[in-house]
Order: sequence, then C-alpha cells, then structure tokens
Amino acid sequence: MDTYELVRFILEKNGYDTFLAMNGRDGVNAATKQLPDLIIMDLAMPEMDGWTAMHLIKNDARTASIPMIALTAHVLPADRQRAMDAGCDEYITKPMDLLDLVESVDYWLSKVK
Repeated sequence: MDTYELVRFILEKNGYDTFLAMNGRDGVNAATKQLPDLIIMDLAMPEMDGWTAMHLIKNDARTASIPMIALTAHVLPADRQRAMDAGCDEYITKPMDLLDLVESVDYWLSKVK
C-alpha cells in the first residue's frame, strides 16, 4: 500500500470523505472546483510541484482559506520554510505517525467549522 492509499484508508476509516489528485496541476484544479475543507499535499509531484500548487491555491481568493498540510519526504529546514512561505499551515514528514496525522486533520477541520 503506498502512502496515498494509506492516508486515504485511515482518513476514511475515521469518517472523512477523500478524493485524490495525482499531480499538482490536478490538485489546483480540484481545489478550485470542489472547494475541500482541507488539503493534504505532497511536495514532490509530477507536472507541478507541491510548493507551486500550494502557492497558487493560497493566492486564489476562492481557495485561500483552505487549510493545507504538507505531507512529504522533504525533511530539510529550507524545504519546510519554503512550504510555509508558499502557504502551508502544517508540515508533516514521512514516515508519519497515522494517529498524529488524524489528530492534525481533526484540528484543522475544527478550525474551519
């Protein structure tokens, strides 16, 4: 099971509806069309990286307030800072603790409602 499937499985098991975009460009398009309550984004994606996708989402009035969690293998402080500068609300490195991820999702969604 890859990370995407694992994250989807644990979130759906905890009662969340999920959808998956396979690349940054599709993620930006899905965000503007579906207006999700929360976005979990990898930073290393094809077609458009997560930093660029985050920046576009956070600079669009329709999607700017959507909380964004970066879920990534990029562990360097400069990568974290770049993500925060792009609009990331939380930065979680892989491998992640699944319970911590669910707690983070719960936290950010409680701020939205």
